Amino acid sequence: MSFLKSSTSFTRFRISEPVPATLWPEVVDRLRRNGFTDIDELPEDRSFGWTAFEDILDLGFSANPVEKGHYLAFCLRLDTRRVPPAVLKKHVAVALKKEEAQNREMGKKFVSRERRKEIREQVELSLKRRFLPIPAYFEVIWNTAESLVYVASSQQKILDLFEECFVKTFELHIVPQSPYELAQRLVKDGAALDALEATQFA
Repeated sequence: MSFLKSSTSFTRFRISEPVPATLWPEVVDRLRRNGFTDIDELPEDRSFGWTAFEDILDLGFSANPVEKGHYLAFCLRLDTRRVPPAVLKKHVAVALKKEEAQNREMGKKFVSRERRKEIREQVELSLKRRFLPIPAYFEVIWNTAESLVYVASSQQKILDLFEECFVKTFELHIVPQSPYELAQRLVKDGAALDALEATQFA
């Protein structure tokens, strides 16, 4: 999803504490320290971190400034490597047959449970090197004037990951803005909302 498209789904967060003035000069350095690490050449299952808003390949924010007036714009990138279960099952079976044949030549009758587990792990590690990770990115826009943060996603797993990364990077806590919480902020007496009853129109 993207804020640059004609329509998108997004989630709004509010920063729940005052932002120290000393944070603003450190924003880019903090993003870099918690930036995305490429795992194309590594056997890792996933990697996540910050990248530039305009270019997810700009991992150092060197060509794309974060500041856009009183907004900050950047991306949360998540690369996930997954070996299809059917492929893993097939290659484990092939490796086990080979192991059983070698055991028979050595006079052994079976493959131990520990050895089966070891073979599975070895096969999975070997296959991971042959599958490229699938990249995904989720744009973030931070309205610094109103302490609001918008994330171009409504998936709970992504929102949980974003919140974890945001808190770690900026040492600020954020609160998702549900319709109820938004109404509390907009009306003069937020506590009065709890006394309201639904209107019956039929």
